[in-house]
Amino acid sequence: MDLGTFSISLAVKDIEASKLFYEKLGFKVFMGDQTQNWIILKNGDHTIGLFQGMFEKNIMTFNPGWNKDAQQLKEFTDIRELQRQLKNRGINMISEADESTVGPASFMIVDPDGNTILVDQHVTK
Repeated sequence: MDLGTFSISLAVKDIEASKLFYEKLGFKVFMGDQTQNWIILKNGDHTIGLFQGMFEKNIMTFNPGWNKDAQQLKEFTDIRELQRQLKNRGINMISEADESTVGPASFMIVDPDGNTILVDQHVTK
């Protein structure tokens, strides 16, 4: 099962201070809108998102349909199919993608230790 490209979404208190800190570690802003309190930074193959005021704790994020540079893949498993497969494996959803739709959607699950995992598809298959 390929969940898509991986990143860490960090819940930050001060997006500017966090951006400056991660830039000192070699990260560069890749996309996003700091005026909307979110930016994505990259350092080589490593990607982190900084999100101020959008969620309470850090989240592991997977993006089906994207490569590491946020470019759409020609072939990928649609998020609704991933959701069906995980539900069939006994994974409980805390939010679900609407099965009656196509294109962008997301679902969230939680691992046994309480870590939130967001699977967030931005593209249409």
